[in-house]
Amino acid sequence: MLGETWFPAYIGLGSNLDEPRGQVETAMASLATIADTSLVMASPLYGSAPMGPVEQPDYVNAVAAVLTRSGPQALMRALLAIEEAQGRVRGQRKWGPRRIDLDLLLHGDNVCDGETLSLPHPGLCERCFVLRPLADLAPALRIPDGRQVAQLLNTVDCSRLWPL
Repeated sequence: MLGETWFPAYIGLGSNLDEPRGQVETAMASLATIADTSLVMASPLYGSAPMGPVEQPDYVNAVAAVLTRSGPQALMRALLAIEEAQGRVRGQRKWGPRRIDLDLLLHGDNVCDGETLSLPHPGLCERCFVLRPLADLAPALRIPDGRQVAQLLNTVDCSRLWPL
């Protein structure tokens, strides 16, 4: 039953504006303050070339592992509140520069495709800047369709990612 069961969840963090390393570290610390949620582990930080328009700074990326009693929608609302507290303005161009970006990648075995939340995150299987730090935390983790994170990592180009 939701509220009594602890679910593992993984959150992608990224920033390329206003001291990106500090933005990611601040957001990571804020994850530990979410009600009914415990920050368990954080990946190392990585630098990555921008995915969208190239006329923007490189990103700093990481993944956090949490345990939560919150459902996916409630956890996503908490992530959006952290973004807002750090000055993220939504509605700007897709894949453009941003102060902070928090993506709910996985929430237990939940699968959904909604207007405000899709699980697993739609870009999870194609993005090295998500898969590399996720594999640092849980290489044997299987996403809901049964594929293993370490195997998915072997299928993506990581030439535009570097450890910080």
